[in-house]
Amino acid sequence: MAVSLLMCASACSSDDPKDSPDEPQGGNKPNVETPTASVAESNTQRAITIINAAVENYFDGQSMKMSRKFNPFTGNKSSEIGSVWMYTSSIEAVNAAMTAMKDLKDSGKPELYNTNWESYKTLLEKLIDNLDYYAGTFTLTSYTGTDSWTVYAVNRAEGKGTADVTGVLNVYDDQEWLVRELIESYRVTGNSKYLEKAEYLTSYVLDGWDRTLDNEGNENGGITWGPGYTTKHSCSNGPMISPLVWLSDIYKGKSDVVAYKIIDADKKRVDVTANKSDYYLEMAKKVYDWQKRKLYNADKGVYWDMLGADGDIAYETIDGVRYRANNRDTGATGNFYSYNTGTMVSGAAALAESTGETAYLEDLKSLTASSFRHFAQLGTSLAGYYSFELSGFSPWFNGVLMRGYAEAYGQCADAADCLKAFQDNLDYGYSNFLENDMLPVNLLAGWSRDRSKCDTEAMFTFCYAAEYAVLASYEVKKK
Repeated sequence: MAVSLLMCASACSSDDPKDSPDEPQGGNKPNVETPTASVAESNTQRAITIINAAVENYFDGQSMKMSRKFNPFTGNKSSEIGSVWMYTSSIEAVNAAMTAMKDLKDSGKPELYNTNWESYKTLLEKLIDNLDYYAGTFTLTSYTGTDSWTVYAVNRAEGKGTADVTGVLNVYDDQEWLVRELIESYRVTGNSKYLEKAEYLTSYVLDGWDRTLDNEGNENGGITWGPGYTTKHSCSNGPMISPLVWLSDIYKGKSDVVAYKIIDADKKRVDVTANKSDYYLEMAKKVYDWQKRKLYNADKGVYWDMLGADGDIAYETIDGVRYRANNRDTGATGNFYSYNTGTMVSGAAALAESTGETAYLEDLKSLTASSFRHFAQLGTSLAGYYSFELSGFSPWFNGVLMRGYAEAYGQCADAADCLKAFQDNLDYGYSNFLENDMLPVNLLAGWSRDRSKCDTEAMFTFCYAAEYAVLASYEVKKK
């Protein structure tokens, strides 16, 4: 995500005291009514309902150009086009809904799968194909060499493959969220082209891993926010851990190999090969360990936003060849966003399950408890319900935390209480404030009374749909 995006405020938040929300239509009920269908079926249907409306409301034409905002009361779309990060939220929601349909089908309830699967499979293909409007090609000098890469820009271009991806106009975290969703697309459909795209972007992201050596001969490690930055962020490291573990699991027991470069003690760049499964797992552990060492705040039990860096991008010349050099870090700083901790919950869950190592399981249990304690506040907005931060892009950030809890549940029973808080909030918003099949940003307080101020981010709408779908899969699997 670009710097300019992080400075934007979310629209239609009913926390503004100058702009009081409507009273909920159903009253302040402390408990949500139980749906007549199973919770898993109801959650999946609600995800489908929200996604169907969102596709109609936010997208324009066969090229799937996505307006950043839509107002369900006025029907107005914003002229501003969503970034690739925002666009990816639609792929995330469709993946999650398809996974829930499949899980229901496998549990003996095929109705939603039979009705929606083929159309959603087509929708997923269309969304991924039209990612190419964000694609562009550039040449990058990294820590181990200079190569040409075709990756995804922050901003959409008018033609496929023509986006400007130079400098700060592409960031590693955008590629990482795409890696995550492309692997999910592969896992739910079995389409190998999604896996190929995911692995290509993984190579690009890991090319950004700082392989320069410190005074003790260890890799400095960490991935900068993007190739045009020197700071190393939680958001450009944590999101990569789980997909690396997933890739390792996909190739487990297979002989596929990967080629990459390392730096030896003489600063020479050396070509090496490794078994894919072993390499991906090794890198997952490296990224996890780096982020825990550098960005974990033990007092709060959550993660800092970023690691500061000294100076502009540095380069060094070895044997006549120019490479990127390490920038000295200046310490952890920034805010404590829920998604930075959420990706580490997800990472700990994936590593604990794949490796069986108790250290990751202990981290998972501790981080699940401390993150919910830090980010969830009981009764501050509505009695009996937990509230979460809603400023900026926090609604989507919170969704990342929720998905981390869903991935944690199989190994951490306490995650069930965390997930219930999200389920209750979604159900309250759906029962009381659904408008044009869309939910307000503030699920517990509703829409602004000034209907002209109800423009809602596309990624928040898709996020709530994804949350419903993830909770559906959780409900199926926990039984």
